[in-house]
Amino acid sequence: MAAAMLPLLDHGAAAAPSLEQRVAQLEAAEAAPLINNGDNAWMLISTALVLMMSAPGLILFYGGLVRSKNVLATMMHTLVLMAVVSALWMVFGYSMAFGEGNAFCGDPRQYFLLHGVGGPPNPNYAGTIPQTSFMLFQMMFAIITPALISGAVAERIRFSAYLLFIVLWVTTVYFPLCHMVWGAGGWFNWALGGTIPVLDFAGGTVVHVSSGVSALVAAIMLGKRMGYPREPMVPHNLVLSLIGTGLLWVGWFGFNAGSAGNAGALASSAFAATHFSAVAAALSWAGLEWLLKGKPSVLGIASGMVAGLATITPASGFVTVPTAFGIGLCGGATCYLAVTKLKAWLGYDDALDVFGVHGVGSTVGLLLLGWVASPAVNGAIATTYQAGGHVISLAGGLAQFKNQLIGVLFTATLAAGATFLILKLVDAVVGLRLSAEDEHSGLDLTQHGESAYND
Repeated sequence: MAAAMLPLLDHGAAAAPSLEQRVAQLEAAEAAPLINNGDNAWMLISTALVLMMSAPGLILFYGGLVRSKNVLATMMHTLVLMAVVSALWMVFGYSMAFGEGNAFCGDPRQYFLLHGVGGPPNPNYAGTIPQTSFMLFQMMFAIITPALISGAVAERIRFSAYLLFIVLWVTTVYFPLCHMVWGAGGWFNWALGGTIPVLDFAGGTVVHVSSGVSALVAAIMLGKRMGYPREPMVPHNLVLSLIGTGLLWVGWFGFNAGSAGNAGALASSAFAATHFSAVAAALSWAGLEWLLKGKPSVLGIASGMVAGLATITPASGFVTVPTAFGIGLCGGATCYLAVTKLKAWLGYDDALDVFGVHGVGSTVGLLLLGWVASPAVNGAIATTYQAGGHVISLAGGLAQFKNQLIGVLFTATLAAGATFLILKLVDAVVGLRLSAEDEHSGLDLTQHGESAYND
């Protein structure tokens, strides 16, 4: 016992804090935001789940859908973004998205190199987890969003052009749009001082409409693959794509339920809505395909699942399970028609149907949400938004539908215009399209000097 007391005796010379100092310490401790370990654990798990959507989820899903000579190059398009976008996010992306700024963009200097991002929470966004956890969660969204675009330009874009395009696109489209919808004071942020309240729980505008519309513009500007649509360009390995589909579905629970920012009831509600929308969309896509083509395909039901997930993403934290099921039914059917009818009618070559699934799907989800958003699911939409000194409910109805429509149109315009200008610049600097000889040989060999399958 005496030995155990020696350290205390050795430090006894230090003056004990006065009563006033002790009271001040206690008051500071009470005022400091508290970390909820359960919330933080859920957000770290959700972060890992969203990363899994990129690798291996999207890597396998996209990789299996292309021809064997392009599988590694297609996988590389997602894999490389895990490094490139993470670096941009660390340097200035997080600041542009979630720093203080104006209605359109955060100050890129505020969290430059993540200075000031640490253990204390940022109460504007997630008050019970370290800001580092929030930053990491949001970074995974920044990675997968441009990766979605790669599916539209698969099998014919130069790798150097792709990298330059992505760097410019996330800087001029994703980071500012993220701030507008989710950042404090952002133009569309209904909870933190926005002017036009757009409900977007987990990225309908920020992720899917922006990437889907950009994918369409990129596919049109890049041109069709050699031989399309005369020659068959069937997926080389649907088994890979099905594994990727399953990983995407599981990861999407982190994507949507994690967007609650904590491990509470809202996360559970978003989790359930996500699952049942995917179920419904898979059924409606497969049902229509069976009716119109005579056979329900494996690729069809997998595409329907992904369409249902994209469709419910903006609505997942605002609707009941039956409503989510209905949204999924609409999303699956609409995306099926976009992929099979609209694409053929317009004649563009969106290789892996990014626009038809993600762009169209989330547009449907955002607009339907304008009619069916329920304060019974998320009470904040009835008590938080203020305009002219009055609290205004954002429950479903004509007024909120108009807000959602403005959000969709603005996002589509920004994404389309920026993508057009960026691609023109990239084409002038490095050239967009592979030569006919390189495209015929395949991107794996011509862009990376490798082959996925060595016979």
